[in-house]
Amino acid sequence: MPEISKEKPLTAVMEDYLETIFDLDKEKKVVRVKDIARRLGVKMPTVTSMLKTLSKRGLVHYEKYEYVELTPEGWDVGHEMRRRHEILFRFLTDILKIKADVADEEACKMEHTLSEATLESLTDFMAFIQECPRAGESWLQNFEEYRIHGYKPEKCKTRSDEFACGLKERIDHGDSSKSDSSDEQI
Repeated sequence: MPEISKEKPLTAVMEDYLETIFDLDKEKKVVRVKDIARRLGVKMPTVTSMLKTLSKRGLVHYEKYEYVELTPEGWDVGHEMRRRHEILFRFLTDILKIKADVADEEACKMEHTLSEATLESLTDFMAFIQECPRAGESWLQNFEEYRIHGYKPEKCKTRSDEFACGLKERIDHGDSSKSDSSDEQI
């Protein structure tokens, strides 16, 4: 098996090809050059050229007129790019309410530029807001504790209960002060 070149990092285009091959492999029994070309909107000779480059780097198995297969290393890169894309896409659509077609393009641009640490923090944030109730002004402050200790359902419930009690007190207090102030006006 060819050794992966450690001299030059993968380009965004290389990562896109690996992600596309990864996706096609999940959808089809075999991946062909024409499938990759169609998915990426490029001509088949362009795909062939890139596959030769990726093959030299040990990321795909490719011989002319044969099917394309990812090596374990290529599969890891393709899988990671798909994971990043999905995280960013969900953040853009679910949290920021960006339209899906725009979010898909933006996620593709972002997946190549964010550091692993930033992406992991974003992933943790998305999990946090989906798993813990968004109650009270301090819920974002609790995010760091969540990152350190992980999902603790009892903590989320306790914070939610505390928020509900505090809200009830404010409402009760607010109602009585409203009636007091309205009595003063009468």
